[in-house]
Formats: sequence, structure tokens, C-alpha cells
Amino acid sequence: MLNAIRQIDILVRKTLTAFCGILLFLMVVFAVYNVVMRYVFEDPPVWGDLLTVLSNIWLVFFALALTVRDKDHIALDLIYSWLPVKVAFLIQQFWTLVIFCLGLVMIIYGLEAVATMGGKYWEMWYIAWENGQIVFKPNYMPKKYAIAIVPISGVLVCLAAIASIVEDGLKMKADTYKQAVDVSLPVEGGQE
Repeated sequence: MLNAIRQIDILVRKTLTAFCGILLFLMVVFAVYNVVMRYVFEDPPVWGDLLTVLSNIWLVFFALALTVRDKDHIALDLIYSWLPVKVAFLIQQFWTLVIFCLGLVMIIYGLEAVATMGGKYWEMWYIAWENGQIVFKPNYMPKKYAIAIVPISGVLVCLAAIASIVEDGLKMKADTYKQAVDVSLPVEGGQE
């Protein structure tokens, strides 16, 4: 059972990393295309800047879940290295729990924002599900599609926080938990 959970965790990480890579690539493509069309052909697309910004926003929200899972978010690693292992463990679990609560806030208020978001992007086309089939809609994509990343990211952040807490708890129980070490600190023996 634990091995299956680890495999799912690895799959989710790889999927999120792939999404981040794709979104970063798209962000660059949209920006370059927009610049070339604006300054070379003097005919910029109306959707160019919006897609660049939306790609950036979605990238940041997906990356948030990855940083929570890998414990790469803002942390006081130097302070953890000065504390006894059990104290550092408890503090780190507390902060992960706080991040879990942030994920819950993102889910609750994100769903509310998606449900109540009005307005449309006049410059964007979109795909919709109508009468049991996928329909291409020209122009006027609802803004709620763009902010749907907030509750999606909230779910991913909560799952990442739970996975992190469980993983650290199992390591502590097996006595293999290690304190976070600031990467700028030299390792014993003078080597980094």
C-alpha cells in the first residue's frame, strides 16, 4: 500500500513538473510571438499578452504545490540546523500544517470566486461542453476559467502538505529524519 502511494506521489510530481515546463515554454512562445508580431509585422494579436500572463499565473500556482511537496518553500533552514532534531521536526510540521490551511483557504474561496466570477475575456476563444459534446466557442471566454487554478492549486497544496507530513512522520518514526540544512553552509571537512 505504501509503495503504491509513493508511486502516485512520484507520478503527481512528474506530471506537475511537466505542466510547469509546458507552461513556461508556452509563456516564452506567446511573448516572443507577440513581440515579433508587434514590432516586425506591426499587427499584434489581441490575445498575446493575456495568454502570456495566464500561462505565468498557472505556472506559479502549479509550482506552489511542487515547492510545498519538496519543502523548497520559504523556510528557516539555518535555524532548523541549530535546533535539536525533534524540535526542528515539530516546527517544520507546524509550518506544513499552516500551509495545509492555506490550501484549504484556496479551495474554499477559490471555488467561491469561480462560482461568482463574472465577466469574459473578449479576446479569447474557448471550448465548452454543450448538449453532450465539445463545442468551440469564438470569443468571450468566461473569466472563471482563468481563475479555476486557485482551487485546483489549493487541492494540490493540501495533498502535498499531507504527503510531506506523512513522509516526515514515517522518517521520524524510523529514526531516519534529518534536519534541513542550509545549502550555503559548508559541510564538515570544509567541502560543500
